[in-house]
Amino acid sequence: MSGHPLVSLSGITKSFGAVRSLRGVDLRLDVGEVLGLVGDNGAGKSTLMKVLSGALEHDGGEIRIDGEPRRFTSPADARRDRIGIVYQDLSLCDTLDVASNLFLGREPRRGPFIDRAEMHRKAAETLAELHVRVRSTYQEIGELSGGQRQAVAIARAVSFQPRVLILDEPTAALAVAEVRQTLRMIREVAAKGVGVILITHRLQDLFEVCDRITVMYEGRSVEDRSSASLDIETLVSLITRSNLEPDPAPDADQEDRA
Repeated sequence: MSGHPLVSLSGITKSFGAVRSLRGVDLRLDVGEVLGLVGDNGAGKSTLMKVLSGALEHDGGEIRIDGEPRRFTSPADARRDRIGIVYQDLSLCDTLDVASNLFLGREPRRGPFIDRAEMHRKAAETLAELHVRVRSTYQEIGELSGGQRQAVAIARAVSFQPRVLILDEPTAALAVAEVRQTLRMIREVAAKGVGVILITHRLQDLFEVCDRITVMYEGRSVEDRSSASLDIETLVSLITRSNLEPDPAPDADQEDRA
């Protein structure tokens, strides 16, 4: 153990023209930890994760991985530090089979040819390790249920052996049983020592798998608490900032002076 967090973000800022999407965000992730990242629409969650995964370059602040400063200018930079992300759209190819999706762009080869038997063997092995059930690795992705597709997308990310795995709304469109399967996968991935960041609007899921929850509001990180210290009602108030007392109304003299 280095004594440093696996990931440390300090004062991260990002603007798009005159729009300030991130206004100084702090975030910490430890080895084997599941961190919930929540906030209303527009709070900056996805922008922050795109910075961490290299899809966007931050303007200010500092990224540290194992205590070492990093600046990611592309997803390839982040992958070198073994940071993976599964976006909400999953980025799967419906007309390819399960194994081809798992190893797209890095297929095992025998000479100049793709070794399809080895690819399917490795795919079956990867899925079995995560207890993902599909009829066959030769089945086309387009034939799978939403939960199976989500499981394959997570398995593909895990097959890169990430140290950090970011999941953007992984249970948004799933049935109850499929949600349970996805949450079980998250726990299993974290148990392997992977730090997981979970973005979700399904607040009940956070209490199933998360060790800590970071709340964002209008481009800032405003709360960071253990999930055990929270309940859904309290978390909603932290997200909406309804727990804050309103500023006192100015008296008549103050309004006249304004």
